[in-house]
Amino acid sequence: MNKNIILLGVLIIVVGVCWPLLQKIPFGRLPGDIFIKRDGFTFFLPITTCLLVSGVVSLLFWLFRK
Repeated sequence: MNKNIILLGVLIIVVGVCWPLLQKIPFGRLPGDIFIKRDGFTFFLPITTCLLVSGVVSLLFWLFRK
């Protein structure tokens, strides 16, 4: 358990350091993401982004389980 917490902390630090580079990736603006902007109202539903993240995380868990 301690090893997992340390790895999670290191991962958070790495993402924090790389954040300026990660913001340039057009993540969250993929085709299939719903974005509606009207007067005084904004709605964003990242369907495609959620599916992509879910697939990548599932693949990583599957690879590390073996």
